[in-house]
Amino acid sequence: MTVTTLDYVLLGLLAVKSYTGYDLGRVMRSPISFFWEARYSQIYPELSKLETQGLVTYQAVAQHELPDKKIYTITEAGRALLRTWAVEPIEPPVIRDELVIKAYSLWMADPESARDLFHYHEQYHFSKLQQYEEVQRRLEESPEDLNDPTSPVFAQYIILQRGLGFEREYAAWCQWVVARLEQAIQLSSSASADS
Repeated sequence: MTVTTLDYVLLGLLAVKSYTGYDLGRVMRSPISFFWEARYSQIYPELSKLETQGLVTYQAVAQHELPDKKIYTITEAGRALLRTWAVEPIEPPVIRDELVIKAYSLWMADPESARDLFHYHEQYHFSKLQQYEEVQRRLEESPEDLNDPTSPVFAQYIILQRGLGFEREYAAWCQWVVARLEQAIQLSSSASADS
C-alpha cells in the first residue's frame, strides 16, 4: 500500500468530517494551508486511490443537471493507519525559501528595489497573520475543546499556533530588513547631497 503525505492530510481532514473532493480543497486553504497545499487535480486522484485501498468510502449524491457528487468518509482502516502515522518519527523538514536566498545576495541589489521586495513580503505575511488571528478568535470562542487532546479543535488550535508564530516572525524579519534598507538609503542620500 502506497500512502503519500497528501493522503494523510486528506485522511486527517476526513477523520474530522465527511467531505466532497471540492470541499477538501476549500478546507485545505485555511487554516492548514500554511503547511500543506494541494490542487484539485491532486486531490481527486488521491481520493480515488484511498477508496481503492479501503481507507475511505464515498456516498454518491445525485445533483440536478450536474454529475453525482461524492461525499467521502474515512473507514476504520483509514483511522487505524492515521493513528499509527500521526506519531511516527519524521526527518526534520528541508527548508527552501527563495526570499532567504535572495537576502543572501542582497548586497548586490539596488537597495530601493530590495526594500520594495521585502516590504511586499512584510505586507503579505502580516495579512496572513491577520487571517490566522481571526481563526484563532473563532476557535477561542469555544475554549472547552482547546485543551482536550482528543478533540479535533485541539489539533486545529496547535497547528494554528505554529502558523501564527511563523507569520509573526516572518513579517517581523521583513520589517526589520526594510528598516535596515531604509536607513541605508537615507544615509546614501545624505552622503550624495553632501558631495
